[in-house]
Amino acid sequence: MPHDHDHCKHLPGEACAIDAGPLQLIPPPLSLYVHLPWCVRKCPYCDFNSHAGKGALPFDDYIDALVRDLEFDLPLVWGRVVTSVFFGGGTPSLFPPEAIDRFLQAASARLRFAPNLEITLETNPGTAEHGRFDRYRAAGVNRLSFGIQTFNDEALRALGRIHDSAEAERAVRLAQDAGYDNFNLDLMYALPGQTLAQAEHDLERAFALQPAHISHYQLTLEPNTVFFAKPPPGIPDDDAAWDIQEHCQAMLAEAGYAQYEVSAYARPGRQCAHNLNYWRFGDYLGIGAGAHGKISSGAGQHVLRRWKHKHPQTYMVSAGTEKAIGGDDIIDAARLPFEYMLNLLRLHEGSSLADFEAGTGLPRSTIGPALAEACRRGWLQVHGQHVQPTELGRRFTNDVIELFLD
Repeated sequence: MPHDHDHCKHLPGEACAIDAGPLQLIPPPLSLYVHLPWCVRKCPYCDFNSHAGKGALPFDDYIDALVRDLEFDLPLVWGRVVTSVFFGGGTPSLFPPEAIDRFLQAASARLRFAPNLEITLETNPGTAEHGRFDRYRAAGVNRLSFGIQTFNDEALRALGRIHDSAEAERAVRLAQDAGYDNFNLDLMYALPGQTLAQAEHDLERAFALQPAHISHYQLTLEPNTVFFAKPPPGIPDDDAAWDIQEHCQAMLAEAGYAQYEVSAYARPGRQCAHNLNYWRFGDYLGIGAGAHGKISSGAGQHVLRRWKHKHPQTYMVSAGTEKAIGGDDIIDAARLPFEYMLNLLRLHEGSSLADFEAGTGLPRSTIGPALAEACRRGWLQVHGQHVQPTELGRRFTNDVIELFLD
């Protein structure tokens, strides 16, 4: 058992870390996140930096701004290889394939792209058009993420979505016809008035489309959203939501989708490389309005979090200058353990103590007391050099993470 005496008495490396001498923060793999901020209509539950488009959108001007933004941040990552690209939003599929192609060509001319890197585009089924996916594929996009949310038409209307279930299935079929087999379906549960049977039916409809990946997450009422100010009636309580989650997790496992993160399930070998890099405390450049980035400097022995101004017009005017930066935050040694564990504890695979040292530049003894307490409570288990959340720990992720606050 994870809380047994043998797992907690001597945590690996505690004694030797004191004598290890200065450690080097080693820059991890690097990803590129590109934020495309417009959508057709703002959903009442959405707290992302998205803006309902009015009239013709300035696609060309925005791509120009992205390239200027990228050039400004290039000195942060000279010589490093980009292992994944992710277009998030907003609704990136509002952008024509030609615009996506122009940005990718500009980016690959300025950055070192790894061979066959994963390039994901978030897609709203309400924006799918015949022939469009062929052109995205020709531009280099090799993975899609569909914001389905549910296949229940009444629930889709309550969520403010612009598509219905038939359009969702049609969009996925169009992508498959274009040659896509690596795609994700986003599904939400604990929706207003949702029953367990309805949640299970959503998964059955999803399985029929044979996605490589499914994101299955609970509807939450986030601050600064319409739903937070005026919650919709009939949201399942915590017990009902947990019941839905347990049943759906069993269905996903039986259908061959292994859970590898709190809300991520994938067929073998089809985990999202970009999101895995986030959760493993990897680095990423954040380009676009409101985009966030995280860059490790081995030479400077620090981790920088940088974000850009959120409003698209303000961003486009200032992109490529310091005025586009909404803020820079250097994560000091006191906060690094919390930042590291905040991501890693979402992963079922856990992490090695050596990876903690490489990713933070701190000795493993820094987190020794917190690890010991988490083991004592049965939330974490340590095998040799490897730290992994237990099933109990996955239920209380926020409590586990709080142990690593300074």
